[in-house]
Amino acid sequence: MITSLAIFAAASVLTPWLTKRLGRRVFPLIALVPAAIFVVLLTWLPGVLAGTPVVESVSWIPELDIALSFRMDALALILSLVVTGIGALVLLYCTWYFADDEPALGRFAALLLAFAGVMLGLVTSDDVFVLFTFWEATSVLSYLLIGHYTGRKESRGAALQALTVTTFGGLAMLVGLVLLAVEGGTTSLSELIAHPVTGAAAEWGIALVLVGAISKSALVPFHFWLPAAMAAPTPVSAYLHAAAMVKAGVYLVARLAPGYADLEVWHPIVIALGVLTMLVGGWRALRQYDLKLLLAYGTVSQLGFLVIVTGFGTRDAALAGIALLLAHAMFKATLFLTVGIIDHSAGTRDWRKLSGLGRRMPVVTVIATLAAASMAGIPPLLGFVAKEGVLTAFIDATAEGGSVATWAWIALVGVVAGSVLTFAYTARFLWGAFSTKPDVTPTPLHAPGAAISIAPAVLAVGSLVAAFAIGFIEPLLTAYADELPGAQDTHLALWHGFEPALFISLGIFAVGGLLVWGRREVARLQAAVVPMVDSSRGYLGIVSVVDRTAAAVTTAIQSRGLPGYLTIIIAVFIGGLGTATILNSDWPAEIRLWDFTSQPFIAFVMCVAAIAAVMVRQRMAAVLLVSVTGYGLVLLFGMSGAPDLALTQALVETIVIVVFVLVLRRLPKQIAQRNPPVHKLARGVIGGLAGIVMGVIGLVALGARIEPTIAGGLPALALEAHGKNIVNVMLVDIRAWDTLGEISVLVAVATGVASLIFVSGRTGGAPRLDDGDLGLDRRDRMRPLPEPASSIRAPRTSLENTDGETDAAAEAASTRQTWLLAGRKISPRNRSILIEVLVRLLFHPAIVVSVFLLFVGHNAPGGGFAGGLLAGLALVARYLAGGRYELGEAAPVDAGRLLGTGLLLAAGTATASLFFSGVPLESAWFETEVPVLGTISIGTSTLFDIGVYLVVVGLVLDILRSLGGEVDRQQEHADEDVDDPEPAPTEGARA
Repeated sequence: MITSLAIFAAASVLTPWLTKRLGRRVFPLIALVPAAIFVVLLTWLPGVLAGTPVVESVSWIPELDIALSFRMDALALILSLVVTGIGALVLLYCTWYFADDEPALGRFAALLLAFAGVMLGLVTSDDVFVLFTFWEATSVLSYLLIGHYTGRKESRGAALQALTVTTFGGLAMLVGLVLLAVEGGTTSLSELIAHPVTGAAAEWGIALVLVGAISKSALVPFHFWLPAAMAAPTPVSAYLHAAAMVKAGVYLVARLAPGYADLEVWHPIVIALGVLTMLVGGWRALRQYDLKLLLAYGTVSQLGFLVIVTGFGTRDAALAGIALLLAHAMFKATLFLTVGIIDHSAGTRDWRKLSGLGRRMPVVTVIATLAAASMAGIPPLLGFVAKEGVLTAFIDATAEGGSVATWAWIALVGVVAGSVLTFAYTARFLWGAFSTKPDVTPTPLHAPGAAISIAPAVLAVGSLVAAFAIGFIEPLLTAYADELPGAQDTHLALWHGFEPALFISLGIFAVGGLLVWGRREVARLQAAVVPMVDSSRGYLGIVSVVDRTAAAVTTAIQSRGLPGYLTIIIAVFIGGLGTATILNSDWPAEIRLWDFTSQPFIAFVMCVAAIAAVMVRQRMAAVLLVSVTGYGLVLLFGMSGAPDLALTQALVETIVIVVFVLVLRRLPKQIAQRNPPVHKLARGVIGGLAGIVMGVIGLVALGARIEPTIAGGLPALALEAHGKNIVNVMLVDIRAWDTLGEISVLVAVATGVASLIFVSGRTGGAPRLDDGDLGLDRRDRMRPLPEPASSIRAPRTSLENTDGETDAAAEAASTRQTWLLAGRKISPRNRSILIEVLVRLLFHPAIVVSVFLLFVGHNAPGGGFAGGLLAGLALVARYLAGGRYELGEAAPVDAGRLLGTGLLLAAGTATASLFFSGVPLESAWFETEVPVLGTISIGTSTLFDIGVYLVVVGLVLDILRSLGGEVDRQQEHADEDVDDPEPAPTEGARA
């Protein structure tokens, strides 16, 4: 099973690539994946029938007793066959359903195939939390599939609605699963069913789990999302909303019924909501003119029917319920697929515009009639066999007495009434789709070809054959049904003789026929009746209230700008933590003012700089004063015996200054030049209180220790991890999860910065020079060359200082040699020979030192963060000296690739141990003796640190490329538009 899921995952990843090359022909190819697994599942049938389920388990999170555990028993096998069999047919159907120019076809194919794999994982999971993971994955994938047509508002809205509802139910279900797992002492689903939890925990836990089930299977009051989801392509409706996703809730009810059907909370939820859903769905289906919506409301009704039967809790009901589940999957998928054919051929699904399709599309008519007859419970089809079994099971249960008989009567009456409506809307579907209507002009047909009918034909014929072959299918159904209480002598059959169930069926056909005959009166009655159950309005009302509240809060905050945001954040900080600090009763017994004599002087300088930064009016001066506080921390860290922290803080502070400078180029020199600050006193009070609260919190935290420190054990842990630098070992080994999260944030930051700057698309790296730009042979690119007599025009920038410039100075500058590749691209007035020489001499040594810091970080000050920051500073120097072209020459690589490679390398080392039966981030080491160099030790933590290094370098490069190079380019274009209608032949750069 694990292998099957891995095959699904791998095929899904490859599908977009294959689609680019094969187009629609990719669907028959990927359909082989579920088809092959369907065949493999059939080979497991003898063992499952013999009572020997296939079980596979791999430990995942042993501390929580969570394992990748999968169990293939009778119920799981039935659902797995449905998921893979119908999945293969739907994928095959897509070959002729979609056009060659269908947008995002590769993504759609990959998502649909991935959904089949996720559903397979869901129905075979034996660990409740692994099941929940697959459960939520189906919600996410269905969201993406429903919203396939991203340009349509209704598709996006329907996808979000489905995700919201099913995710809400999934969260409730998670709480219920936690209750059951904690009370039962295991996360194994089979164990929780074999040894049911009892008491209040069971009642509450099962109630919450059922909330998740009924939301996923679209029962009242969560039924409204399913009809809205018809905005999805028809293959999605046929698979997710008929055969697969909506069956997840029914499956969970059927799975839990053997252990929990006797709970007091079970029948009121399962039977009552099931009956209400069956009636509401059938009633709404009679009002629809869109064939797809008619089937959608019919699906809602049938899902209520399925939940009633599978959740009733007796052996006979379970046997009939699983047969009904199988029949429903086949006939409802068939009907959706035929609607897709009609829509493609006639260009509409509104039956008021359709006429004569029965004559013009005879094959499709026969297919749809067979499937519809099975849905209505007409012999000789599987739907009839299942419905007869259901009626018989409820009739027998009414004779048992007690609460079981009461619920049996409710279920029987509800099912009979719902079946009448089912017969009526089935007839409405067939008449509306295929009849000849005298007052309707037949629409021209554009038949997509006979091959598109293969999948629905196979399913329709399957419903017919299965009814006659029920004796061969029943052992598999019985293997599950025997888990529930009840006599084991009842069997499914196409003909049981003249039994009560048969006469009830005849009555259903008769009353349903009357509804069809009097459809005009029924329509008038429906129009006059106010909808009693309309949850969609409630959902829209809730969403509207949330939107209005969010808009009001956002308006109130954003109208005050950045000061408003900061005021709220800091006020909450002062109020929350300040109150907690005041209520604290455990204050430190003694206070140590300083650890060494220079500490208070450094602190005094930092405080003066911080106060001065608030008072100065020039932005650059403020930045430099703020940096004084950062470099003060460097001194404090270094004098406190933390060279790693000091080195990292110094590099970070330097990078931050550069970023500030890059941003400040586009801002006025003076702070508050146009809008002078207001409420100075209030702002000062808030800032002072924030500082006081933070200081007091630090004081209390330092004196709040009640347990011995763990610092004494860190040296031993570091040596065990083959390192002597405790700080770096902490970052890349002991607490590597934190570091992995931090570099993920760095990637997100880089992406956010780039997305704000690169308005026309973020692709490639910084611009590079062509040999023609330099006028030299490639072998001579790094040789100092004389500047040409005529300099290239560069736009003026905020950093340029032209005071006192003369033509003579410009002419003298033109004779300088270029020490950097992009020197020829810079206006002579902006060049500095001193900076060029220093950067030329220091860049490569800085890169070498950064690599040195990377690899010695495990045993000496350094590591991936420090090495990456130093390499980033080297790139900063190249940019400041030679502009964006020089940056492109220094790092001719896409920053996004660096970020992605680094994150992939770090995450890969985190998960690689799973393939060797280890735990995530478990370290492995390779040591060897090398002549001259001595002992070389390389481990997975080293690879992790290399990933950190690449992420940091990629972040700096992305910031330079966006805040530096891209802003330069945009400014140059703006200046050219103002100064010169014709674009300049080349682009200048800022030194």
